[in-house]
Order: sequence, then C-alpha cells, then structure tokens
Amino acid sequence: MTTAPLGPIASRVERLRRDEDPQFIARMPSGWAILGNQQPGPITGCCMLLPDPVVSSVNDLDPDARAAFMADFITLGDTVLAATGAERINYLILCNQVPELHGHAVPRFASEEPGLRRLGPFEAYDFPNARRADPGGADAELLARLRREIQRFLG
Repeated sequence: MTTAPLGPIASRVERLRRDEDPQFIARMPSGWAILGNQQPGPITGCCMLLPDPVVSSVNDLDPDARAAFMADFITLGDTVLAATGAERINYLILCNQVPELHGHAVPRFASEEPGLRRLGPFEAYDFPNARRADPGGADAELLARLRREIQRFLG
C-alpha cells in the first residue's frame, strides 16, 4: 500500500516536531508559530500559525480547538506587532493554494506606499518572488525579538 505524500503544511509540522525548522518561533497550544518563508521588504515580519494536528480547514476543528487556534492566531499577531512596530496586522486564513489549515499574520506599516496599504498583502506584494526568510542571517534579530515577545504573551 502506498502512502500519500504529506502536504506542505503537514511536512512542515513534521519538521517542527523533530526540532528541524530554523524559522520556529514557539510551540503554542494549538500548533506552531513560525516566521514565514517569504518576507517582502516593506512588510518584513510575516509569520504563520500551523495547527497540530494538521486539518484541511478551521471548520474541521471542534469548538474548543477552533477557539484555541483563533486565540493563538491573535496572540501571534500581538507578537508580530510588538516585535516589528507595525501599525496593524492582517490576519488571513485562505487555504486555497495549500488546502491545509494555516494562518498568516502579516504586519502592515505606516511607511508602506498608500495605494499598496489599501490592498491585501498578497495583492500588494509579490510573495513568490519576495526575499526568502534568513533565520541565521538577515532575520536573526527579528526572529529573536519574535521569540522573546511571544514568550511574554504566552506567560
């Protein structure tokens, strides 16, 4: 019997469980907070929440798990605000291209071009061609701030 390959979120969660993901921020009650793979320059600090266990939609979670995921998602947003000095956070749960639940917490800054600030982050910025996260280099200090701030929120 052939086992179906894991999707990208499930594969990432497996790496996180093995402590093999350098973009790890924190283990949260509902899953894993990570620094996103793409970091468009004007909105550096994009993060994600991945559920554990992985499901295809927030609708697949029972009421308690839904509440935990959403509470963790907001806590991740609070963390990104504190660590980046952003003006606000865009919270996105799309699951269209990757049909596994994951939430994007995207910082938005007053310094962004006004026309772009009115758009959603995926419409305003070229994520596929954005700079890759560099947790051991350019993003090391950001990652340290995110880890420090999330611990403050998690207590």
